[in-house]
Amino acid sequence: MSPKRGDDVAPPPVEGEWRLRFATNDAAKGWAALCTEAPGNARRCFEALRSDPLSTEIPDRQHRLRGRLATTSYGGRELPQWEYEVTAGGRVRYLVDVDRRTVYFVYASTRHPKDTDA
Repeated sequence: MSPKRGDDVAPPPVEGEWRLRFATNDAAKGWAALCTEAPGNARRCFEALRSDPLSTEIPDRQHRLRGRLATTSYGGRELPQWEYEVTAGGRVRYLVDVDRRTVYFVYASTRHPKDTDA
């Protein structure tokens, strides 16, 4: 998604930080909604993913998905898919590209995704 007038400016990664990018327009819109609804929690999510998207220190908040959701194809490559709980219902799903040190947001919403309910 190309930035346009009025959009927020994302700071560039520095000193070992990871680059955060949107994989879909829906993820960008969902992230904006999360930032409006829970700015403090969204900021903590941003900082956690920017510094260590593969952290397992708080598994209830940040964890790799399992089963059919464990990986997703992006840019012709299978990447591990993780989830960060921003609020009780709000989630960010992201793919981790270790080679490019990039995190791709594939889902962000103030509501829990339904695909894990089954």
